[in-house]
This record gives sequence, C-alpha cells and structure tokens, in this order.
Amino acid sequence: MPNIREIKERMRSVNDIMKITNAMFLIASSKMKQAKKKLDDTEPYFYTLQDTIAHILRHTPHTSNPYFHRRDEIPNEKRKKGFIIITGDKGMAGAYNHNVLKLAEEEMAKGGEIKLFIIGQVGRMYFARKKIPYEGYFRYTAQNPTMYRAEDITRLMLDKFIKEELDDVYVVYTVETGGVKEEAKVLQLLPFRRTKFSDLKKMGVHEIHADATFDPSPEEVMMNLVPRYAKGILYGAMVESFAAEQAARMRAMDSATKSAKDMIQDLNLSFNRARQAAITQEITEVVSGAKHRK
Repeated sequence: MPNIREIKERMRSVNDIMKITNAMFLIASSKMKQAKKKLDDTEPYFYTLQDTIAHILRHTPHTSNPYFHRRDEIPNEKRKKGFIIITGDKGMAGAYNHNVLKLAEEEMAKGGEIKLFIIGQVGRMYFARKKIPYEGYFRYTAQNPTMYRAEDITRLMLDKFIKEELDDVYVVYTVETGGVKEEAKVLQLLPFRRTKFSDLKKMGVHEIHADATFDPSPEEVMMNLVPRYAKGILYGAMVESFAAEQAARMRAMDSATKSAKDMIQDLNLSFNRARQAAITQEITEVVSGAKHRK
C-alpha cells in the first residue's frame, strides 16, 4: 500500500489536472457559442444568394455557367479530385480528428487523381507521417475560421476548376448532431448541380419576386454570385467544423473531469485507510512498548 505522502502528492496532481480539464471545458463552451453566433449572423446573406441563383436557373434555363460544367466524359479513374480536409490544430477532442481523417481516406480510396488541401495542423501531420503528399496547407485557419480565409481558399479552388486542374472539389468536414456527438461528412463544392437549387422549400428559403431583372445579363450575374455562394458554403463548413470540435472537446474534458473526481474519491478512501493503518500501527507500538517496560 502506498504511504500517506505518496497518496497526498497524487491527490494534489489529480486535482491540478481536474482544474485544467474544467478550464478547457469552459473555454471550449465559449468558443462553440461564438462559432454558432457567427454562422447564424451570416446564414441569411448566403440563403439570399442561394435563392437568387435558383431564381435565375428557373426563369432563364438557357443560362450557362462554367462552375456547373460536370465533365461527364471524364471517367472516374481519370478525374482530378480535390479534397479540402478540415481537421483541428490540436487533439484532446475525442474522436473528432480521427473520424474526419478516416472518412477522407475512404473517399480517396474511391479512385481518381487525388489532390489534398488541408486545414488544420492535425491533418497536415497525419498525411505527412503517412507520406501522402498534399498540394495545399492553410495554416491558422482551423482555429480562426473567417470569411477572408474562406474567400482565399475558394478563389484557389475555383481557379483550379476553371483551368481544369480539378474536375471535382469536395469538402470533408464535421457537423454536430443533436449536441451528443459529431459526424464527419463529405460535401461536393464543385461542380454545382442544377438540381441542388430546384427545391427552395427544402432549403428553407423563399422565392424572390418573379419580375426581377438581371443587369447586364443573367450570365454575368451568375459569374458574380456563384463564387460568393461557394465561399459561403466553405465558410459554413469551416465554422461548423470548429463548433463541432469545441463540442467534442467539451465532452472529452467533461468526461476527464468526472474521471478525475472519481479518482480523487478513490484516493481519499486510500488516504483514510493508510492514515487509519498508521494510527493503528502507532497505538500497537505504544502498547507493545508499555508492556515491554513492565
């Protein structure tokens, strides 16, 4: 049985760790609320963009746009696929990073010429360790998702798509589902699908006025709107991932704090037993000494 000093030192150590995990829980909670507020503040703007694109496609079906070109003539094994993989910059968030990396590898295994674009230090280190090359790494983005960073990444993807350096662009990210767990998802960013804009009711938006006109032309308006909408999709994925990471960290730190409390309770019991044993030992020694003197 460990002595009283060892038990007290261990209790002090566990208590210090519990304070850290509890502080991390509170920090993650605050960051998650901020992220959700960011998303709520920007969603109306991007829903309006989505509504406008749907309106143009419905009322001017002849309108063409290069970002809708699917290039169906290219077979799957020859398609140049770009994956934007969103991970965290650090761990201690349960299975958050593991799940998104696992899903990314499953999608990559489906074939094609794969090009990786990574957001998050954990993802960069993972693929570097496995000696899987990546074409782009966007540092300082996972923990600070902003519209500016989303615009930079989107501009790069759109440029590569137009130049036919990429035929498909996917975003692998994480969403929080019901506050109890997070789920890794794959979203196709490019090319856009006309069917995506065909049912506004499912998207939760309302149709704009049917008499709207587009100047100088629907094509020019689309060339301006689509990149902004793509930026909004990517920004939403970045913020969703950040919020899911904080939620996962909250759950992990809450579990760690509860485990620390249980450990302290067990150590308290061991401490009391050790102290009782020490007192009994002292009493025995005193009694033995008294008998010996007699």
